[in-house]
Amino acid sequence: MFKGRHFDQSIILFVRPLVPGIRLEPTRLKEMMAERGVGVDHSTIHRWVVHFAPLLLKRCNRRKRSVGKWHVDETYIKVRGRWMYLYRAIDSVGDTVGFWFSEPRDLAAAKRFFSKTLERHSRPDHVVIDGSQTNHEAVVSCDATSRLQDRSRRWLKPLAIRKSRYLNNHIEQHHRRIKRRVRPMLGFKSPATANIILSGIEMVHIMRKRQARYGFTPDPSLAEQFDILAA
Repeated sequence: MFKGRHFDQSIILFVRPLVPGIRLEPTRLKEMMAERGVGVDHSTIHRWVVHFAPLLLKRCNRRKRSVGKWHVDETYIKVRGRWMYLYRAIDSVGDTVGFWFSEPRDLAAAKRFFSKTLERHSRPDHVVIDGSQTNHEAVVSCDATSRLQDRSRRWLKPLAIRKSRYLNNHIEQHHRRIKRRVRPMLGFKSPATANIILSGIEMVHIMRKRQARYGFTPDPSLAEQFDILAA
């Protein structure tokens, strides 16, 4: 993963978690590294995030355990002065199920989110959504497709859907963790960059909640988890 890089792997892994993990701007990270005797430009740190976040997230998803009940909602993210949307799903204890960044907020985007999440995880016991009719239609459509494509030859009953604003307060409060990381940033310049940075933020939350399995290391620290994924 780090072959051909100018900086050593240990330096990249030290800086990489800081950008999505704590509320610091890249310029401040540059100053922190200079205090440690490492001269690295803030634009280089940004390129590390853009390049390595998707690779580490892919490895992290392979180790993530399955969850039961889903709470689903979307939140607003501003990119170049325009509001875009981050679809998110968590379970009853706050573990991350899945996420999907989308420019439009429509039925096609909701279907894409649900289909991707169902592919990655086992079927939930039931899904909790707010009063959005679009999300309801997306769940029904993706669930029907999933049951038709199932090869286990078992009869699968349709997903139970609960529509309640108050039951979904759990995930609405969970959105604040994402907002706290996004707010200090100078703003996203493009949807592609926003998607990568948001993926990195979500990945760090997954790792902090110990959602991934690491074999003989039952309770690894954040730094140890990055080392295992990068190995």
